[in-house]
Amino acid sequence: MLKEERFAKILEILSKDGRVQFDTMAMALEVSEDTIRRDIEALHNNGLLSKVRGGAIPVTKNPLSFVDRASYVTGKKEVIALKAQQFIEDGQTIFMDGGTTNCSIAAKLPIKSKLTIVTNNTALIPVLENHKNIKLILLGGLYNAQTQTTEGAKACDEISTYVADSYFLGTCGIDSTFGVTASFAGDADVKTAMHKFSKKTFALAVEEKLNTSETFRICPMEEVAVLITELASTDLKLNSYRKSGLKII
Repeated sequence: MLKEERFAKILEILSKDGRVQFDTMAMALEVSEDTIRRDIEALHNNGLLSKVRGGAIPVTKNPLSFVDRASYVTGKKEVIALKAQQFIEDGQTIFMDGGTTNCSIAAKLPIKSKLTIVTNNTALIPVLENHKNIKLILLGGLYNAQTQTTEGAKACDEISTYVADSYFLGTCGIDSTFGVTASFAGDADVKTAMHKFSKKTFALAVEEKLNTSETFRICPMEEVAVLITELASTDLKLNSYRKSGLKII
């Protein structure tokens, strides 16, 4: 049986029974449990099911799925901000670039969070002023009043002195072929540097940014660890991104 056929069968049984288990699926498809584990891992990373101990459950039953829990939130960026919280842990160093989505993420951080946030986004200062355990490092450089960010050679040089655990990348355009792109050179330089000096990049994209591209390329999709949108992870609009090997939330 081809891998794609196994995927289809796993999803079919999951839809019907509400749960699949490694051992029973292995027997049903006449393959090893290790093969089923790898299949479920691939489907989990593509947002098509949720991996749990011993098997998998549908995404909508996953207590870590924020789409259903945040159904009352009308703002798309608010949904993205809630989804992003599961990837933030005390003790981390985080890059955040400009834009309102990162402001939304910061606004939802617990008041006792213990983090180091390195940013060029001056709008984060009032958002985090009451978070006494967050060390906020504002990058130098040329101030862009229109975007409320710093940019230029100095900002990029300072980024290179850090190694971040995570980078929350606010996208201007994102496309399965052309990757993540930016509209302006100064912004692109900062984003590229943050991506280069972070261990894991999380691309933040509202639906309108999907399947669009701008002038300046940041990175290919294969270098993005997680794509976070306001859509359900099973949404057909996200299908073109599943081949990139990233996780879709």
